[in-house]
Amino acid sequence: MIETRRRPRRTLSRVALSGSVLCGLVLPAAWTGQAQARDLRIGLAAEATSMDPHFHNLGPNNSLRRHIFEGLVTTDAAMAVVPALALSWTADDEHTWTFKLRQNVTFSDGTPFTANDVIYTFCRIPLVENSPSSFATFVRPFESVAAPDPLTVVIKTAGPLPLLPTNITALGMLSAKASGAAGPVGFAKGGCTGMGTPPKSIDFGNPKVAVGTGPYALKEYVRGTQVVLSKNPTHWGAAPAFDTVTMKPIVSTGPRVAALLAGDADLIENPAIQDLPRIEAAGFTVTKGLSNRIIYIHLDQFDGAGWKTPTIRGTDKNPLLDKRVREALSKGIDRKAIVERVMGGVAQAAGELLPFPLSGTTKDFPVVPYDPKAAKDLLAQAGYPNGFEITLGTPNDRYINDEKIAQAVAQMWSRIGVKTSLDASTSSTFFTRRNTFSFSAYLAGWGADSGEMSNSLNSLLLCFDPETGRGFTNRGRYCSREVDRLTIEAMRTFDEAERSALLRRASALAMADYPLIPLHFEVTPWATVKSLRYTPRIDQYTLAMDVVVVK
Repeated sequence: MIETRRRPRRTLSRVALSGSVLCGLVLPAAWTGQAQARDLRIGLAAEATSMDPHFHNLGPNNSLRRHIFEGLVTTDAAMAVVPALALSWTADDEHTWTFKLRQNVTFSDGTPFTANDVIYTFCRIPLVENSPSSFATFVRPFESVAAPDPLTVVIKTAGPLPLLPTNITALGMLSAKASGAAGPVGFAKGGCTGMGTPPKSIDFGNPKVAVGTGPYALKEYVRGTQVVLSKNPTHWGAAPAFDTVTMKPIVSTGPRVAALLAGDADLIENPAIQDLPRIEAAGFTVTKGLSNRIIYIHLDQFDGAGWKTPTIRGTDKNPLLDKRVREALSKGIDRKAIVERVMGGVAQAAGELLPFPLSGTTKDFPVVPYDPKAAKDLLAQAGYPNGFEITLGTPNDRYINDEKIAQAVAQMWSRIGVKTSLDASTSSTFFTRRNTFSFSAYLAGWGADSGEMSNSLNSLLLCFDPETGRGFTNRGRYCSREVDRLTIEAMRTFDEAERSALLRRASALAMADYPLIPLHFEVTPWATVKSLRYTPRIDQYTLAMDVVVVK
């Protein structure tokens, strides 16, 4: 038996603030009136792309999912792995994990939660159609999943998988019965048995399909307007403080802050940084904490005959294949200026993909210095003394000040001779275009659900491999076999100290190659009415069950 240990709690800096009154902002017309004492109204900065807990591995989706669909294992605010539907887990050997499930757990429709629901969930995840960022990578290594009894799940993997408990924190459990399975489900890599007709992603807007074990149940879902949750009276854990939670997407910061100030919201995500002092002056509470979300620029490194792109001009080849060009673009960005002027100091300049002290990170990892002269010299050495033209893609409503950051980068690149134009669009449009490789360079963000480096490397930088799921979000198609080797070895290593050391080596090797450009880690603010408090989470999730009423 292999001893398994939970990672120690890691604490990143948190700061409490407060703010003020804004005038002349228009409130959402559909959201007026005072909240009842047991109701909570949340203004979301971004809307989930689906109610399906397995459709899109995206922050807003994962945050919403945790209210309804719990996992076997979860993470706390500091991203320490803690029990949820599984009370314990053990690595019996390098290929076998046993999970002991919590007793007397029921779904919100009263159906008992058993190992059969776990098997159904693992079988259903790879069947989700058109996922922009799939969860299937977490279950592909499973060779078999068995249920010796209704409260035991045994998972056998193709190779050593020490991070399996951490990885499955992202997987919400479905009710096999509510999802169409009439009896026992059998796991098989080639296709499971007993699944019935699994629900489509669109079906999860129906409360009769969106059945989970979480502290809340879905009451109403109107895409683009609101998600209404009601307290799940059968939940096994502590009862949340609120009977009803209404979540409304208000993607513009002005109206979102206005909703709070006017009394039409009790909690909002990501108030505008420049408004924080005024929000405090108006008697509201703002808390903020460093997150695990890296804001970065991905660069097109496709190679091969027939290369062409609509977003690079002035050359008949791909200049981003040259490391010197990628280094020049990185050195041409003044991260300190972005943090101070664009982010108002509410961010931390980044040198690698995760902030220290999360697992696999290096203390004081160097941030690429701003050096426009060196950038121009590197461009000349690479054969571009007069630069070239490029279009930088960006969402304008997904990350904190995302379009403003992209504008600053475009200006800085233009100063070193790479004339840069901006292509900004709403997140739904942006991600659709990003996924079809419409940008040679684009700004995006990534939050590591597992809170450790292999997640970021595996998703963003490992060589793209649809069979294993590695590099699924590596839209730049960077590929280093040595970075792959070190990361894969780390993901097979049970000793945490050895695994962290391998990941530090992989990260350092990758960053020296400038495969993408880290900019900064977001510092996330939340604003609440005076009677509520919210503890900042490193993963940036807004969880209604963690909102505390204070006297």
